[in-house]
Formats: sequence, C-alpha cells, structure tokens
Amino acid sequence: MAAAPTRAEALSLFRSLLRTARQFSDYNIREYARRRAADAFRENCALGDAAAAAAVFADGKKQLEVAKRQAVVYSLYAPKAKSIMEMKLQ
Repeated sequence: MAAAPTRAEALSLFRSLLRTARQFSDYNIREYARRRAADAFRENCALGDAAAAAAVFADGKKQLEVAKRQAVVYSLYAPKAKSIMEMKLQ
C-alpha cells in the first residue's frame, strides 16, 4: 500500500507547478496552467484515503513533468507580440 504524501511534499509539488506555469510566455497558457493546478489541489485537498492521495500525488508529479516539457516547447515557438492582457496602460 502506498503511503500518503506529507503536507510538505504536496506544497512542494504545488509550488513547482506554479513555478512551471510562470515559464510559459503566452498569457492564456500561463493562466490556464496556474488555474488548473490550483483547481486540482482545491479539489483533492480533503482526500482521506492514503492510497487515493498517493495516486493523485503521483498523477500530479506526472503532470508537472508534462508541464515542464511543454514550457520548453512553447519557449521555442514563443509569439513575438505580447497579449493584450500583458500590455500596460500608458
């Protein structure tokens, strides 16, 4: 039986997902990754079963690896112009 992740491990995974989300150059993708991480953690914060918590944690680690790879790919093909959401008012 898999052990449930500790609170520190879960918070570390959450911070890593948020850090990876900041690496996306496109505003929409960056905000989607940030929102998806927050929603997933909010949805699974009250899991009581150790096996279910371990499975969700393992899935989160897989999602982190996918996000890291996607951030590299997106950085290779970053758009030249900024999104309207990123432009500052003058």
